[in-house]
This record gives sequence, structure tokens and C-alpha cells, in this order.
Amino acid sequence: MISKLPFSFYSRDNVVRIAKELLGKVLVTEIDGRLTSGRIVETEAYVALTDKASHSFGGKRTKRNEHMYADAGTAYVYICYGMHQMMNVVTNKKDIPDAILIRAIEPMEGIDTMLQRTGKPHLNYTLTKGPGNVGKAMGISTIHSGKVLMGEEIYIYDDGCVLTDDMIGSSKRIGIDSAGVDALLPYRFYIKGNKFVSGRPYN
Repeated sequence: MISKLPFSFYSRDNVVRIAKELLGKVLVTEIDGRLTSGRIVETEAYVALTDKASHSFGGKRTKRNEHMYADAGTAYVYICYGMHQMMNVVTNKKDIPDAILIRAIEPMEGIDTMLQRTGKPHLNYTLTKGPGNVGKAMGISTIHSGKVLMGEEIYIYDDGCVLTDDMIGSSKRIGIDSAGVDALLPYRFYIKGNKFVSGRPYN
């Protein structure tokens, strides 16, 4: 029986630890009657208020990022470059906008649906490599921002996958050079050697 990650998993105050622990968990969507799932293989942590790479740096609060301030276990989805739908997992407590970007997954169920959504002819590592591809393949868009991850449309579960420390890599985050010294923080985590990981180094 599938056991969805409980509220207590998300409501802890260490977003960096949670980002690492999300590796190996399974992201599921049941949208428009179609089920898709994939194992999370890459994440990035964004720390509330103090992290210059975060949308909530300095307490910034807008219509776009309002769901970052929601309860733990909420999806925060935003559009990047006017086209990519990027899914984040909100953690910590209400009004403390910690969040984790799901950067890559390894497809499991509903691969035909993922191919149809992305317009790709066959499965290869590009299908769900990178957060924009994750959103597109899984059918996630900004209309799902604010959804509770213990619900039916989008959720994450633990199927018993065990990763040892030597199987997990870490690095600075990708594409946030404008964040100054915070761009160098080792808040990106990935499963070493997984071909769906979106950026180097991944071995």
C-alpha cells in the first residue's frame, strides 16, 4: 500500500535536510484521469528570507510567490522564462517560506502520457531532466500551485528506496549566479550517476 509522505515530513525546520531526504522518494500526479510517477533524483533547497536565491528573500511576498508562505506540504509552482512550469515543495511552518525545487525525476509510471505531453517520440534521459521537463511531463502547471501534497492530484510517497551517503552528491545550485555568495551554497542534491540528473557534476 502506498504511504504518502505525512505533514510531519514537510513541517520540519531544516529545508536542506529535507531536500536531501526527498531523493529516492516518488512524485505522483493523477491529473485528467492519467497517472504518472517518477523517482526524485535531484533537488535544490531554498531557505526562507535570508537566501538571496529564494523568491522570498528579504520577506518578499507577491501574488506569484504567495504559496511559499502556505503550510508545509504545499506545492508552489511558478513559470520560468515564460514557459517552464517549475514545481517546488513548501516546508517548515506557515509564513516561513522554505521551499525545495524538484529538478529531475526518473520516470516510472505513465511514460506514454509523459511522452504525449512533452511531444517526445520515445523515452530517453531528456524526458524528465530539468525542472521544466518535470512539470511538463507530469502535467504540473501553475493551476496546481497551492495544492496540498497529501491530496489526490499531486503527492509524494516513500516506496522503501534506500540511498546511502556515498550515493548522494551535492553542489551549488544551477542558474542562480546573480545570488552572489549564496549562489555557492551546496544546496543542490542528486543521485550520483543517474542519467536523468539535469546538471553536472552528477557522477
